[in-house]
Amino acid sequence: MTTMTATHCPYCALQCAMTLTPDSSAPTPVTVSGRMFPTNRGGLCKKGWTAAELLAVPDRLSFPLIRTGETFAEATWDEVLDLVAERLRAIRSESGPDAVAVFGGGGLTNEKAYQLGKFARLALGTSRIDYNGRFCMSSAAAAGNRAFGVDRGLPFPVTDLDDASTILLLGSNVAATMPPFIGHLAGARAGGGLIVVDPRRSQTASLTEDGAGIHLQPAPGTDLILLLGLLNIVIAEGLIDTEYLEHRTVGFDAVRRSVSGWWPERVQEHTGVPARRLRDVARRLADGRGTYILTGRGVEQHVDGTDTATAAINLALVLGLVGTGRSGYGTLTGQGNGQGGREHGQKCDQLPGYRKIADPRARAAVAEVWGVDPQIIPGPGVPAVELLGMLGTPDGVRALLVHGANVVVSGPDATTIRAGLEALDLLIVCDFVMSETAALADVILPVTQWAEEEGTMTSLEGRVIRRRKALAPPGAARSELWILAELARRLDAPSVWPTEPSVVFDELARASRGGIADYSGLSHSLLDTEIAAFWPYPAGAEGTPRLFLERFGHDDGRAHLVAVRRRDTDAAPQLGGQLTLITGRLLEHYQSGAQTRRVPELVAAQPEVRAELHPETALRLGIADGDPVVVSNSRGAVSARADLTDGIRLDTVFLPFHFAGRHCANILTEGIVDPISFMPEFKRTAVTVARDAAAV
Repeated sequence: MTTMTATHCPYCALQCAMTLTPDSSAPTPVTVSGRMFPTNRGGLCKKGWTAAELLAVPDRLSFPLIRTGETFAEATWDEVLDLVAERLRAIRSESGPDAVAVFGGGGLTNEKAYQLGKFARLALGTSRIDYNGRFCMSSAAAAGNRAFGVDRGLPFPVTDLDDASTILLLGSNVAATMPPFIGHLAGARAGGGLIVVDPRRSQTASLTEDGAGIHLQPAPGTDLILLLGLLNIVIAEGLIDTEYLEHRTVGFDAVRRSVSGWWPERVQEHTGVPARRLRDVARRLADGRGTYILTGRGVEQHVDGTDTATAAINLALVLGLVGTGRSGYGTLTGQGNGQGGREHGQKCDQLPGYRKIADPRARAAVAEVWGVDPQIIPGPGVPAVELLGMLGTPDGVRALLVHGANVVVSGPDATTIRAGLEALDLLIVCDFVMSETAALADVILPVTQWAEEEGTMTSLEGRVIRRRKALAPPGAARSELWILAELARRLDAPSVWPTEPSVVFDELARASRGGIADYSGLSHSLLDTEIAAFWPYPAGAEGTPRLFLERFGHDDGRAHLVAVRRRDTDAAPQLGGQLTLITGRLLEHYQSGAQTRRVPELVAAQPEVRAELHPETALRLGIADGDPVVVSNSRGAVSARADLTDGIRLDTVFLPFHFAGRHCANILTEGIVDPISFMPEFKRTAVTVARDAAAV
């Protein structure tokens, strides 16, 4: 009898449903078929359809490895865990607990993310923990928290978009990053109401053609000005929802004053977007027939990313969209568990349930579940870029444990990160393939991957779903839950350390009780009934598919409009022939590419880095289509092949960030961050582009 396993895709936060079926005649241990689910309705993208190939990659890690010079030697689990525990004890004894750091990932299950945060704080005693979601969702999260008192990517089910007449999508190429999502844009497109903001004519921007909507193509880094301009028009033309503002918000007067100087013609000067188009968009947004404003990384991965997301929220609030049940604002989470991953303890300032670690009540509540004195829980740590900057420095971090991240490719200023990793006394990496970060490790711990484990994920709409095990892991690969429990025992950590995912989830649920992200009413057995489980889902109640229908998360129950202003760094310098580099994703690849660059079909479709340039820019630089080029700045150089397209601005070059080595786009990006969210500026980097004569 063939056993089919209902689970979800291992990639993005849309968490498309799929079914895995054992197939001994196939080159992979299981075959994939689409499954009906509200987000994907049975469809999958190329990455989803080929996901089973991840389970049979030739360089799958299946036994613990210890570095021996330039190579690695296999070891038993007892040998490697004893070694790790001994080294960690010594470093802590010599330099204190904060000399040991932990870096997590937005692809970990809720159970593993929770246990990792607990392990860092109780077993290691360190405050030095953060995760790669700092590179993705932190600006949107900060903006949501200060406006609404709650950070949930989409505070409504994604299917609500089906009935929208107008959708403003800023900085997200969903047609490439999560293709099944575009089905939810069909209604808006049919009425000419899809509005896409992107410096490129991306696949998503192309969906506005033939009367389906409007594509606004601002200069990179001017999204905040564009939004301030739209707010100016809405207010000046009396398009605001006065009753909504009076009864459901505070702060409007300050916002009105802050945008008074951004009339359309001035915005045009800064952004390049015609004033007429700005007025058309503002009026369309205010038509009152179901309007949604959605933001993505393109407008958030900036030093003013929190303020830009806040401006988008302000626009939604003055139009009276949020919490109405027929319109709204949301941000599109990228990583598979980017939402759940930031809720339960991986962030440097948070405890389970999205509680603040500096809050004495939160510390007491979680400590009671853990069975420890609240005083032993460390205080807030430092965010990811600062943490990575401490690697191998005097009085900094001497040992680093990495779980579910490939920081040497995904972090900003990648060359500096590599140097920090190489300067560590001890680098421990949990992974299932030899990623570029794992290749630098002193110890590699082989872990289970998506189809080999039980657990839960939380989708971009705040829906908690079940990940299910379809097959056994190869060799000696183990779950992080088991690894963390074994290390905790060797380090004499307080509390209990279960390894069964359902038991860990039950503890997570208790620890989240009363928090913003309350999972206390959920369990694996309840989720196995396929209920629609949107958090908060407190014990004794039902879930919350639509937030803010009655009140917002602040104590006063109102949304808080926050006045934001343009800074002096709105555009990268364009000196001496420089262009502005923007980075992003391709349809066929995902994140650092550690997974997708191992899938033959995906590699065949996108085998190399291609630098998108406008033909007129390329002509000025003496570059022809297909030429090898070097994209460079003071931090380094990236080799690519020129891809000429009139769908990009003349002042801009685009590189995907999925490739490694001399093709890694993050060699060029800088480790400067938003002062509120600490998000790095990935989307606005000054570079020069030249034909690579040496490669011809």
